Amino acid sequence: MTPTEEYIRELTRLKLGELGLLRAHTGQGIDESVEAFDLFSGLWWPLRQASPRAPRREVAWLIAKLYAGRPMPQSQGATLARLMRVRCPARDPERKRYVQRFDALVALPVRKMEPALRLALDRVAPGSRGLDWVRLTDDLSRWNREETRMVWVKQFTGIEEREESC
Repeated sequence: MTPTEEYIRELTRLKLGELGLLRAHTGQGIDESVEAFDLFSGLWWPLRQASPRAPRREVAWLIAKLYAGRPMPQSQGATLARLMRVRCPARDPERKRYVQRFDALVALPVRKMEPALRLALDRVAPGSRGLDWVRLTDDLSRWNREETRMVWVKQFTGIEEREESC
């Protein structure tokens, strides 16, 4: 099991009160609450001590808050970009705004993504059977690489499926 898989497994084991504590810190930094810091440190620090490949602290904190807000089950392959494509409205005016939001999301640095990711999760969560939290965590951990963002674009536009069928 990878450190990221272990981290997500630990998130899924949190109790309702712990998720509520993380949810209450939406939009906040990790150092703004002793209780939230202690909870997060208990999840993340043992993994970081065991492996330098554990998710970066900034990303792990972001994922903890996002998961607390929308605790969808882990579902391998259900990437956020693919789920966003499925939920993309068919009508032109709405579709255009939705695509613009996706484009803006892909252009953001990780430290500014929380509101856009929360909005995206709010859009895809209803009716969804889950999200690939492991992949989301790993993608955000290497978000500074252009190829990571390009994979999202391909998944959102459906280009990856067309490339695979050729």
